[in-house]
This record gives sequence, C-alpha cells and structure tokens, in this order.
Amino acid sequence: MASVDVVDETFLAVPPSVVAAAFASPSSWRSFWPDLELDVYANRGDEGLRWTVGGALVGTMEVWLEPMLDGTLLHYFLRADPPAGSLTPRNALREVLRRQLDAKSVALGLKLTLEDGRPPGCPPGE
Repeated sequence: MASVDVVDETFLAVPPSVVAAAFASPSSWRSFWPDLELDVYANRGDEGLRWTVGGALVGTMEVWLEPMLDGTLLHYFLRADPPAGSLTPRNALREVLRRQLDAKSVALGLKLTLEDGRPPGCPPGE
C-alpha cells in the first residue's frame, strides 16, 4: 500500500469538457503540482487523465471527471511513495495531510474560476 493515498471529490457546476480543458496543458499540471513530474499514460478526454508520478513522489495520479446533475464531479486520486523509500508514520501523516489540502486547493480554485460567480440554481455556463 502506498504511504501517500489521497482521494478527493468536488462538484463543479460546469460541464466535464470545461473541467477537462483546465487540465489539458502540462503547464497547468506544473502550476497545480509543482514538485511532481507527471507523464500521461491515459488521456480519457472529457473523462480525465491518468499520470505516472515522479519527482517528490513516485506512483500514480488520476483526475476522473464524472458528469453529474448540471455539472461535473471531480474525482482526484494520488497513490504514491517518496522516491527514497518509506516515511516514518508521523511524516507519512504529514505528507498525506499536505496532499489532501493541495487536492482541495486545486479543486476549489477551479471551482471559483470555472463557475465564474454562477449563482446557485442557475444553469452552468458552456
């Protein structure tokens, strides 16, 4: 089992194609995860991306975009270990918490940007 195992979900009131576009460029990946080296092994279009991860962690990461109601449920998965081996239990907990906060920061940043002030109950923009 990976020492860093992060799962997150956030609803964005925009179509999956809009969220997919936010992840399309490798430069966006560097801004979201600056210490990770990502290599796409599955580009699923409007359903998301899967990467192998190098750099600060070694493993896999996925962004799965699930159409839901009038928007997208953004699923995020990170399963990785540090390149040097195992972490102490205390450091592993710190790293998991850090990556959980990073995942939520990316998701909420996209939510604010992509929803662009959309009032509740209004249809999403295209």
